[in-house]
Amino acid sequence: MTFITAAVLAAATLVGIAILARTALSAWNGWLDLQRTQLARPADGTHHALGMIDLSDIKERLRKLEAIAAGVDL
Repeated sequence: MTFITAAVLAAATLVGIAILARTALSAWNGWLDLQRTQLARPADGTHHALGMIDLSDIKERLRKLEAIAAGVDL
């Protein structure tokens, strides 16, 4: 094996390792972003706006039940 062949083989190997390292780093950063978004969501898996809608729905149902209990005709 000549010096030129060995140098080309070494350069190709180095480029291959660099590509693999870059791909692994990109995958790692993507995984970390996924974990951050999962931690930012509420524990029950619903979006914050959906939770607010559910809360207003519960309040409306409570008002209706209080009106029924008070004998007011809706």
